[in-house]
Amino acid sequence: MTTALRPATTTTTPTAATPARQTEAPSAYQHRLGSGVHLLPQTDQLRALHTVVRDRDARREDFVFYAGRIIRLLTEAALNLLPFEPYEVTTPVGRTYRGLRFADNLVGVPIVRAGESMEAELRAVVPGIRIGKVLIQRDRTTKQPRLYYTAFPEDIASRQVLLLDPMLATGGTALAAIEVLRDLGVPEENIVFVTFITCPEGLAAVGDRYPGVRIVTSAIEEGLNENAFMMPGIGDFGDRYFGTDR
Repeated sequence: MTTALRPATTTTTPTAATPARQTEAPSAYQHRLGSGVHLLPQTDQLRALHTVVRDRDARREDFVFYAGRIIRLLTEAALNLLPFEPYEVTTPVGRTYRGLRFADNLVGVPIVRAGESMEAELRAVVPGIRIGKVLIQRDRTTKQPRLYYTAFPEDIASRQVLLLDPMLATGGTALAAIEVLRDLGVPEENIVFVTFITCPEGLAAVGDRYPGVRIVTSAIEEGLNENAFMMPGIGDFGDRYFGTDR
């Protein structure tokens, strides 16, 4: 079943504008998903944000702004899956507060280009975080993902990796990127794949090959159409974010 970051079924409070109803995560395929899939709570606020970014007529500045709000939620949720270490501070009244801080071994790895749309929110939440890069594109002849470029910290094998890509559709690019990290010695359990939107096909592709990789997403679509586009979908996230869709 899907592991939600809070219960996937909640009841909203009635208001004058919104009647009471249940908000549920997609359930037709929940039983096929592993516990490594973390779906953001499907609140009315999240659905409102998705309504803006899914609108084909949305202005680019609106798309970027509201997508950024969702990416921030995804980033916070992903960080909650990573290790923390005990840390004490002294409060302004001279008392000791025994708290936590992020383990000092995090690295963000955007899959270029679309994944770079998620980098700013990660930097805003974790100032000073190390950032790697991986460029994977589909070969025009073979139609298979091809690795073109990587840049990682030398000690990436010992780090917790947030792998960033806003779309997980067929899973080809994600699998190629994870393979690169695994070849460098990164354990599956140290990889959290953060994606804006995905579908059962992509989740199955990653889960079958790398069951230890955790996935954080804000939406699970109905599936892929004959052209491998997610339905109902969001279009090409990278093109819309960077303004190259028109």
